[in-house]
Amino acid sequence: MLPLLQCCPNGNRPAEAHPAVPITPWQLASTVAEVAELGVTSVHLHPRDAVGLETLAGPELATVVATVRAAAPGVEIGVSTGAWITPDPVRRAELVAGWSGLAAGRPDVASVNVHEPGWLEVCAVLHRAGIGIELGVFTIPAAARLRAAGGPPPGTVRVLAEVQETNPDRSLSAATALLDALDFLPDDLPILLHGEEAGAWPVFAEAARLGLPRRIGLEDTLMLPDGETAADNSELIRAAQEY
Repeated sequence: MLPLLQCCPNGNRPAEAHPAVPITPWQLASTVAEVAELGVTSVHLHPRDAVGLETLAGPELATVVATVRAAAPGVEIGVSTGAWITPDPVRRAELVAGWSGLAAGRPDVASVNVHEPGWLEVCAVLHRAGIGIELGVFTIPAAARLRAAGGPPPGTVRVLAEVQETNPDRSLSAATALLDALDFLPDDLPILLHGEEAGAWPVFAEAARLGLPRRIGLEDTLMLPDGETAADNSELIRAAQEY
């Protein structure tokens, strides 16, 4: 079986960053349906409210998730809990706790960044809500924090090793260092390795070489491996499958 290929279609990019960045529920649903046709089985979304701002509020999030799920049944739907969306850690945990009653609008998984205040509390409420956890580990200090906390909390389905080095000449060594810092993780816990911007494709290639889960999408890069601007998320996925 091939390792997971996840699509991250929008991230926190504004609509003006690229004409194909999906913002509305319908745009996200259409995009996910397209990449699902190409074989994508997992997506990482950043839901937006009516004015296009990222949100953790249950009604808006549920609308996005339910609309995407109807368009692409069977695809794992993940969302972000990034602290920049709701900076107050107590309020962030309260909003995430409310997802337990969203029925068809409840995401399958949610990412939690280990370096952010309140990350353990957010993980706990996700686990109680029956939502899987993707742990975002950006840096070696974040890996050390995770280790000091006793390792991945209950409900963790994978770790997102997110390489922040965007210089393509240094991104590979940064990826190696980050993976080395995560060597304490259980052998059966998947590590999804990905980069961003100009470092996205070198890190993607390294993940493929190592047989690790990978992701690509307009959140991570607007460019194809040859440096040309991608037309949309589907073109990035097709390039990833050939890369």
